[in-house]
Amino acid sequence: MVATKNCTAEFTFYRPTAKRVFLVGDFNGWKPNDLPLMRGENGYWRGVVKLPPGTFRFRYLADGQWFVDYAAFGLLQGPFGPDSVVRIED
Repeated sequence: MVATKNCTAEFTFYRPTAKRVFLVGDFNGWKPNDLPLMRGENGYWRGVVKLPPGTFRFRYLADGQWFVDYAAFGLLQGPFGPDSVVRIED
């Protein structure tokens, strides 16, 4: 799930058994280890990213497996399957 406010996106991903989770997207050049999420309570992982206004594609990388966020702003087909979408308003 993604919540946005004031050019900030808060990403929340449920994966209670994961050891490591990263946020990966076109906003960080799809670098797989660049944006680690923090383990929270009840199996949720969270991260906050400042982004300029626009539409961005992303996925989560949990213990080497890719996941899309079906609760995001939508999905777009990418070269390796669907990508989740986050929109930052001006």
